[in-house]
Amino acid sequence: MAVLRGMAVLKGIGSAERRPLGDNAKAWALNAPAIAVIALLVAYPIGYSFYVSLQKNNLKRPRAKRFIGFDNYKALLSDQAFLSALKVSALFVLVVLGLTVVLALILALVLNERFRGRGLLLSLALLPWAMPGVVNGLMWRTIFDAKTGALNGLLQQLGLIDSYHAWLTSGTGAFLFTALAQVWNTLPFSVIILLAGLSTIPSELYDAATVDRAGAWRRFTQVTVPWLLHPLLIVLILETMNAFRAFDTIYVLTGGGPGDATTTIALLDVQTVLTFTDFGLGSAYAWVITAITLLISVGYIGLLYRKGNFEV
Repeated sequence: MAVLRGMAVLKGIGSAERRPLGDNAKAWALNAPAIAVIALLVAYPIGYSFYVSLQKNNLKRPRAKRFIGFDNYKALLSDQAFLSALKVSALFVLVVLGLTVVLALILALVLNERFRGRGLLLSLALLPWAMPGVVNGLMWRTIFDAKTGALNGLLQQLGLIDSYHAWLTSGTGAFLFTALAQVWNTLPFSVIILLAGLSTIPSELYDAATVDRAGAWRRFTQVTVPWLLHPLLIVLILETMNAFRAFDTIYVLTGGGPGDATTTIALLDVQTVLTFTDFGLGSAYAWVITAITLLISVGYIGLLYRKGNFEV
């Protein structure tokens, strides 16, 4: 019996010394394989692209490849093509973002109501989101075609125009119609986010506002808007990033023209890499896009967290 008691005491001491693994350590251990895969598939390509941006790396002159530091970034500051593309990109983001937020809010408010055919209308509203950017650009290019475009045919049948117009030959027209095509393609995602936010608003708040004799506008500004603040900020973050990096729709619809009216930084980046095979300067363009979108996102997130936690 004494021997058994001694063994029990030793076992108790050993179990006391072997403390259980902490929750943080367990989480890191379980996620280590996923972290390794992410580092291999994401972190390494990103880091390598930054390294390439610090090189003079043009496939037309492979022997001239060398490390030049931040000379590619310095060259962008004096490049008129880059400055013009930056201005076009900023204006494109403002137009697309403004139209998307207003239209998404209107559609979300409509689809939040109960009426016959609501499910069908919701399904139709999601179709543009499922369309790839290239297909979206081809569709709108066909609609705006100067000879056989559906827009010209419709306006002429309505008696609004006497002859067909080349809508994409003017800089202003090409820019606005390209922005419209981008909004049409990305609008449904914003509608989904806002519709989800509307579904979380307690109906008791609207009942209380009605009892207080609040009109439709007061209910919207004092009940709906405060509850939609966080979903709206999420829409701002995602749509700003999408508009700033838009390429496929613009490339197919206008190719950056006429002139440089629709040449954004993303389009200029792809042209630099594929047409001029300048991987060093092209990587610098990509990192400028990354830095700008990151700064904008941090600004939005700062506003978001100052308003508290959010749920959608």
